[in-house]
Amino acid sequence: MANAGGDAFCNRTFHNHKKQSDGSPSGNCRKSGMVKEAQENGKPHFNHELMVESFEEAPLHIIVFTYLSYGLLSLFGYLRDFLRYHGFEKCNSAVEREQQTDFVPLYQDFENFYSRNVYLRIRDSWNRPICSAPDVRFDLMERVSDDYNWTFRYTGRIIKDAINLGSYNYLGLAFKYDDSMRTVKDVLETYGVGIGSTRCEMGTLDKHKELEDLVAKFLNVEAAMVFGMGFATNAMNIPALVGKGCLILSDELNHASLILGARLSGAIIRTFKHNDMQNLEELLRDAIIYGQPRIHRAWKKILILVEGIYSMEGSIVNLPQIVALKKKYKAYLYLDEAHSIGAIGPTGRGVLDYFGVDPSDVDVLMGTFSKSFAACGGYLAGKKELVDHLRACSHSAVYATSMSPPVAEQIIRLLKFVMGLDGTRQGLQKIQQLAKNTRYFRQRLKEMGFIIYGNDDSPIIPLLLYMPSKTSAFARHLLKKKIGVVVVGFPATPLAGARARFCVSASHTKDMLDTVLEAINEMGDLLNVKYSHQGKSAHPELHDETRFELND
Repeated sequence: MANAGGDAFCNRTFHNHKKQSDGSPSGNCRKSGMVKEAQENGKPHFNHELMVESFEEAPLHIIVFTYLSYGLLSLFGYLRDFLRYHGFEKCNSAVEREQQTDFVPLYQDFENFYSRNVYLRIRDSWNRPICSAPDVRFDLMERVSDDYNWTFRYTGRIIKDAINLGSYNYLGLAFKYDDSMRTVKDVLETYGVGIGSTRCEMGTLDKHKELEDLVAKFLNVEAAMVFGMGFATNAMNIPALVGKGCLILSDELNHASLILGARLSGAIIRTFKHNDMQNLEELLRDAIIYGQPRIHRAWKKILILVEGIYSMEGSIVNLPQIVALKKKYKAYLYLDEAHSIGAIGPTGRGVLDYFGVDPSDVDVLMGTFSKSFAACGGYLAGKKELVDHLRACSHSAVYATSMSPPVAEQIIRLLKFVMGLDGTRQGLQKIQQLAKNTRYFRQRLKEMGFIIYGNDDSPIIPLLLYMPSKTSAFARHLLKKKIGVVVVGFPATPLAGARARFCVSASHTKDMLDTVLEAINEMGDLLNVKYSHQGKSAHPELHDETRFELND
């Protein structure tokens, strides 16, 4: 991960703190920021050399205690399994039938053991049902367990107006019905809800064509294709782009949908360290030199898979350097902007907008509509030849039902809102407010002494808690204060990497954020989770690194 003492990423490569000979911090890297002025051609300009990402490590004793806590939980788990096996304790979990003892087990031993003896103890911190629109304030259904979280019973009471810091409602557009949604209602009355066919048969509507043209215009590319499910956009389309004889270079922290799509493709997969450009270049160089295993023929294609914002770390891809490497070694680049589209960049066009990168430099642009655009589904965009190929060969286009018409209209409406085609500047104001809220919330958490991961401009803000007991207590106590948060632990994170993950919205007011910050500060003192070595107003000190730049 990182060295203790407030280490950070500069240009996405990890460094230790180092001072110059005069004792002052090295001046080649400073805190991340965006140059507000545009270049003469009107294109947003961003100096990616000024970016800093913090990945501070916890004190050693915290890591030791975290592993000890898992060890004690496992020890008592084996004891309870012994009691269950001999009938002293009732076992409520799924078990293999005696008639199938010679069959391959359906349940993996460790996974089942972990779920039964560790996850079950804190299961109430997850899967909490809500009963309202996922706006910045939402309602949750109260539930209790009478059998230590094996089952839950709903009390019928509602936890009303809790502050929502868990939903991917970055622009604050996921709210209940109002007059602005009347076009969605009109489309529902005209087209109905379902399509009942695939895109390749009778499932392409004029609304789909209108949406695809608007997405292409928004991204400044030649063409786009939309799909009804964001996860499937990755999982079902990567196999249409690469196959046997191809090489996929995947960031080690890529989303499960990218991993599944890569595995289904049949291509060889090699992972590189998160945002590590040196490691990526080594893999590219070796791929060019040695070719395919055993036969040593040249690879048919080399595809680099990355995300715009990584949803567990809150980090932003080092796009300019990856584009430089991609061009240098003649590889292809697939960019997943599920969390970044609409959420960062001066006009909300994602990491391309954030860095001022030409969209033509990225071969495949992917994104979803389930975060910033308060809907569902995804898109792939790029050159017209790419999109034409996907229309014919994509598993989603051939086998999956088309996007629902009201959903398509919802996306069209909000794309126009963000682009300013509705005649207002409210979309741009939302984007700017999200950036302000993100920086304010991150900075305050750092000043309180918490270990916060990621980029200062990322609306995903992970707060490291480490121990499973503290992770659960953090979520439970905040819910009592009517604050809904998401906590994440193993296997979604490393065993000693449990965390709370906050998602900031443009609709959060300063009073809301201050209320949450005050509650988090109290929880930090109560649970003793202010692990940061940096202290208040710490400024990471960094030194030079090798950079990969495009030749003029």
